[in-house]
Amino acid sequence: MPAHASDGDFYVSPVYLAGNTFTGDPALQPLLNQGFHLQHDELANVFVSSPEQRIRLGYLPEGEDTTLWKIAVHSDPFGPPRWLATFDNSTPTELVTAFTTALAHDYAQGHDTYLYGGTGRDRGFQPLVDAGWRTDKGPHLSVSVAPDGLAEMNHVRGTLDHQAELSGYQYRWSASGGRDGYRSSWHATFTTHTPSHLIAATATALADPTPVPRYGAEIPKRNLAAARVTPVPPPVPTPLDVRRATAARARSAGHRALSRAPAMAMAARGPSPALPTHAARRR
Repeated sequence: MPAHASDGDFYVSPVYLAGNTFTGDPALQPLLNQGFHLQHDELANVFVSSPEQRIRLGYLPEGEDTTLWKIAVHSDPFGPPRWLATFDNSTPTELVTAFTTALAHDYAQGHDTYLYGGTGRDRGFQPLVDAGWRTDKGPHLSVSVAPDGLAEMNHVRGTLDHQAELSGYQYRWSASGGRDGYRSSWHATFTTHTPSHLIAATATALADPTPVPRYGAEIPKRNLAAARVTPVPPPVPTPLDVRRATAARARSAGHRALSRAPAMAMAARGPSPALPTHAARRR
């Protein structure tokens, strides 16, 4: 694997080593497509909410800590969240997009599955088990680890304090990946009542081996040695592109030929009597 990636576009896999794309648009769009409202503050933080204010998302590049995404779902719009999901500022955008896409799908169905869906651990882990991740479901802690050991998902059993979860001191589910270090490692959390099918959507993206596109500077340097990184080949012209280019060259050649014709004719006739003799000699 390359020790560094130069400027340019690359395909990177696995996704958990690819780094963030530094744009929230792909993860915001599934909710915006469902008519969610978008606002932002003077610091460029973005806030998205469903029309009835039960689903609220914050994209917080200028937040108070390293949490970039906060997604809260309320059974009562004026009460505390029923559940909260967070993704830090190094989390690959594809993982957040998988979560918001599943959430938007639930909302579009008009049911309350995004509020009261099942919370069992088995469904959340299943995509990782299917992908061959090493999974140990213990009585107190269940862990699923990627084959290369550089990503994992955890589930804690037992009683947790809801307020402590909402404050970030405890969490039922967590996912992480990348080598230790700034920008190379990332962390995501999900509180107790987060529906397991939404966590499974994130796990599916986490285990997906499909390479993802990145600009060279976006790929964390510490992850390069373990990631599969290949340059994006330049676009291959289509037959239509070739015909257009040929036609453009023909038009350009025809224009040059027409431009040369009067000059050649004048040269054949000799200098114009209206021009000074020395000007004719310069030609």
